[in-house]
Amino acid sequence: MSLLEVLSRSREAIASRLEGVFRHGRELDPAALAEAEEAILESDMGWEAAGKAVSLMSAIAGRSGMPWRDALKRALAEGFPVPPSAPRTKDRPEVVLVVGVNGSGKTTTIARLARLELDAGRRVLLVCADTFRAAAAEQLEQWGRRLGIETLTRPPGTDPGAAAWDGIRRALASGADTVLVDTAGRLPNRRGLMDELSKIHRVCGKAMAGAPHRSLLVLDASVGQSVMTQAEQFGDALPLTGLVLTKLDGTARGGAVLAMAHRLSLPVDYIGTGEGERDLALFDQAAFLEALVGGG
Repeated sequence: MSLLEVLSRSREAIASRLEGVFRHGRELDPAALAEAEEAILESDMGWEAAGKAVSLMSAIAGRSGMPWRDALKRALAEGFPVPPSAPRTKDRPEVVLVVGVNGSGKTTTIARLARLELDAGRRVLLVCADTFRAAAAEQLEQWGRRLGIETLTRPPGTDPGAAAWDGIRRALASGADTVLVDTAGRLPNRRGLMDELSKIHRVCGKAMAGAPHRSLLVLDASVGQSVMTQAEQFGDALPLTGLVLTKLDGTARGGAVLAMAHRLSLPVDYIGTGEGERDLALFDQAAFLEALVGGG
């Protein structure tokens, strides 16, 4: 699915309404700006962010005379810059720890990450550090078979940190290029489970210096900004390097992506673009804004 298709509902929420606001060359007067702010709120940017976006749009359009659509794209780019993703490590294996709550699309995201790595010619090892549920190991093994890659699992009840350790040591011995470590979905208000996540992160570093090289938080974008607290609590448990936003297709809350990434000061590394195993794309803010606001 293309990014244009993924953001169709968000674009409808913003652009279609703004076209009505600024039809027939209407000026950016206070009444028009108030209506524009309401339209931007439809994309779940939040009151503060929407107000900032409209204020910047008005200033840019006022000094440059550019159309509202171009002014809005520039306002969102300048007012809500998404930090760039960190460069990929040259260490081998690269260890990627993937975390998130139940239902965020975490394990499916791992499979899609694996597909991206395979398509780039890298050898991948999947590691199941979710040792609470037998079904978790079975799901990851199914993906491993489907993708034709090795999956390391341990019996239910095994220490999750030990499973991560075993996986990294296995990758070092076998010459894998990328290790994708799946963790149990957990609610961030469960202190014991978050402490365990911190432990898994530490154990990765003991198994291999510098690991995990990336720690990705998977968030369900269809929930919108209500996941902000969730993200902050995961960030308290371990040093996150980036976000993966899933389920953008079918939601009108695309504006929340910019507000969340900006407020959290975290890169959006990937966005989910559909249901297939290749429906995961690197985030590009310029392309995202073009799809969100439209090209006129």
